[in-house]
Amino acid sequence: MLPSSHDFNFQIEQFADIRILRYQVPEFESLTPGQKKLIYYLSQAALEGRDIIFDQNNRFNLIIRRILEAIYSSEVPDKSTSDFKALEIYLKRVWFSNGIHHHYSMDKFVPEFSESYFVKMVKDVDPESLPLEYGQSVDELLKIIVPVIFDEKLYAKRVNQAVGEDLIASSANNYYKEGITQKEVEAFYKNYRGTEGERPISAGLNSQLAKTGERLAEKVWKEKGMYGSAIERILNWLMLAASVCENNSQKRALDLLIRFYQTGDLEIFDAYSIAWLNDENSRVDFVNGFIETYGDALGLKASWESLVNFKDVGASERTEIISQNAQWFEDHSPVNPAYRKKKVKGVSAKVITVAMLGGDCYPATPIGVNLPNSDWIRKAYGSKSVTIENITYAYHKSSENNGFLEAFAFEQAEIDRHKMYGFLTDNLHTDLHECLGHGSGQLAEGIKGDELKAYGATIEEARADLFGLYYMADKKLVELNLLPDEHAFKTAYDTYIRNGLMTQLTRIKLYDDVIESHMRNRQLIAQWCFVQGNGEVVQKVIKENKTYFVIKDYQKLRSLFGQLLKEIQRVKSEGDYDAAKQLVEDYAVKVDVKLHKEVLERFEKLKIAPYAGFVNPICKPLIKAGEIVDVRMDYTESFSEQMLRYSREHSWLPNIN
Repeated sequence: MLPSSHDFNFQIEQFADIRILRYQVPEFESLTPGQKKLIYYLSQAALEGRDIIFDQNNRFNLIIRRILEAIYSSEVPDKSTSDFKALEIYLKRVWFSNGIHHHYSMDKFVPEFSESYFVKMVKDVDPESLPLEYGQSVDELLKIIVPVIFDEKLYAKRVNQAVGEDLIASSANNYYKEGITQKEVEAFYKNYRGTEGERPISAGLNSQLAKTGERLAEKVWKEKGMYGSAIERILNWLMLAASVCENNSQKRALDLLIRFYQTGDLEIFDAYSIAWLNDENSRVDFVNGFIETYGDALGLKASWESLVNFKDVGASERTEIISQNAQWFEDHSPVNPAYRKKKVKGVSAKVITVAMLGGDCYPATPIGVNLPNSDWIRKAYGSKSVTIENITYAYHKSSENNGFLEAFAFEQAEIDRHKMYGFLTDNLHTDLHECLGHGSGQLAEGIKGDELKAYGATIEEARADLFGLYYMADKKLVELNLLPDEHAFKTAYDTYIRNGLMTQLTRIKLYDDVIESHMRNRQLIAQWCFVQGNGEVVQKVIKENKTYFVIKDYQKLRSLFGQLLKEIQRVKSEGDYDAAKQLVEDYAVKVDVKLHKEVLERFEKLKIAPYAGFVNPICKPLIKAGEIVDVRMDYTESFSEQMLRYSREHSWLPNIN
C-alpha cells in the first residue's frame, strides 16, 4: 500500500551539493498482474546497464568505484575519522554522478581525504575485494589510479565545450579512445555510411571510436561487441518482457529493440524508434538504449539510459488536449512560415508515472522526455513526449517551506502566485516544451541537423523552452482549460527569469562559466531578454542590498520570447553555426561574478543542496509455484544500501573496456 504524501519521507539524505529523494509510484496497485510483470522485467533490464554509463563517463570509473566500495564495505579500523567520512562522501558523489565528474558542471571531484590515507586504505583491504587484473599487484593498481583521483589536471573535465580547444582530446569521457583529435572525429563521420539521403542514420550513436596506428574504427556497443556482457543481461530481461506484452504494437517495438542490441545496426534502431512511436495504446512504456548525446561535446555518441513507466490516465487529459491542438500551435508560431511544419504528424503526449530509473536517468533524472531525437523521424512520423509527474511531485513536496522562494522572489505577490499555480505551471511548461517545442519546426532543404556541433544541444533546448514560454501566456491555454485564468502564466515567467538570471547560479562554483547545455539555454533566454528589453521589460532591482530581477511588462516579455524563438528556429533550420556560436557565447556562458557571489552567499544561509536525485523503489516479485503472481513496491532502501546492492547484483563489465 502506497503511503500518503503526508506520511511519505520524500527527502532521505543530503551530502555535498546533493539531496537524495524518494519518489512514489501511485496507482501501481491498480495495474493488471500482466502489466506489473511487464514492469518488473523492464525494471530489471533498466538496472543491468548501470556499468555502461559509468564506463562511458570515464574509462577508470568502474575501477575507482570498485576500489571505494571495497574500502567502504571492509572492516576498516575507524569509520568515525574525518578522512573516512570524506571518503564516504566522495564515494556517494561518484555513485550519484556515475563517475568521478560532477553530473552538471562536468568538473572532476576534488577529494577531501589525503592521498596517503587512500593508499593506506587500499593496502589494508583484502586484495581479493579489489579490481585487480590477472597478475597485477596492489602497488601497480595504485600507480594507475592515484593520479586519476588526485591530479586535478588529469581528466579535469568530462565534457569540455570551451571555444578554441580540442573538444575531444580535452574531454575525459570514454566515447573516444585517447589520442584521437576533434579534427579526426569530424573527418571520420563527415561521409559516414548512411548519413546522407532522406533517412540518415545517427552516425556513431552506439559506438566508441578507437585508433590503431593511423586507422580509426568503431567498437560497436552490442551483444557480441563492446559492453556485450551487460547487454546480454539487458537482452535476457527484454526477451522476458516481450513474452508478456500488452499488445502486438508493443511487442513489435520490443522485438526490434532486441534485434538492435543483437546487431548494433542503427537502421534497426530507427525502425525500433518508429515502432515505439506507433505504440499508442499500451499503458506500460519504456526507454532503454543509447539515447541522449549531451555527454559528447560533438553530440554524436549517446549515453545508455532507461526509464520504465506507465500512463497516468487522469493527468494525461492535459497533454492529450495539447497534442490534439498541435497543428494550431504550429500554425500560430512566431517563426518564419518556411520553418513551420505544414502538417504536424504523430505528436503524442502523456503524463507518466515512472516505476524504475536506470543509467543516465539515475539518480539524477529528467522531468520530461521527447523522443526520438532523429530529425527525419520527427518530420516523417512525429514524436512522443512525456511529463514525469511523480518525479515533479517529489521535487515539489521535498521543497515545500524550505525558504528558497522567499529568499529570491522580489515581493509577496510572486510568492503567493507560485504557491497557487507553481506546480501546475511547471508541469504545463514541461508539457509544452516536450510535446510541442521539440516536435515543432522543420529543417531547411539540405540541412541534416548536426551543423551546430557543440552548440546544437543548447540551441535545441532553448528552442523547446521558448516555444513553451511563448504559449504559456496565450489565451488559448485558458480557452482549453489548461490554465485557470489569464494571470497564472505569470508564475512560469517569474520562475524562468529568476532561475535563468540568478538562482541556477547556485549550481556552479564562483568564477566558473556555465557549461551544462540546459543551464546555458536558460541563461541565454533570460539574459537575451534582459538585454534586448533594455533593462525595462525585466528590471534589475536592488532592495536591502539584495539583487532581484522583476518583470515589469509580461506581454512585452512574451513578445521578446517570440522574437528569440523566431531567430533560434532560423538558426536550427538553416544550420547557422556562426549565429549559434554568437548567441551562446554572448549570452549563455559568462557569469557576472559580483552577482554570482551574492547569490551563493544568500543561498548558503538556507542550507539547501542545489541538486537532487532519487533512489528507486525495490520492485519485488511475489512468486508462487515458480510463477510471478504479483509485484510490489518497497520504499525502505537507503541510498548507500541501493548503490551497494546494484554493484553486487547488476555489475557485469570488466574493469577496463
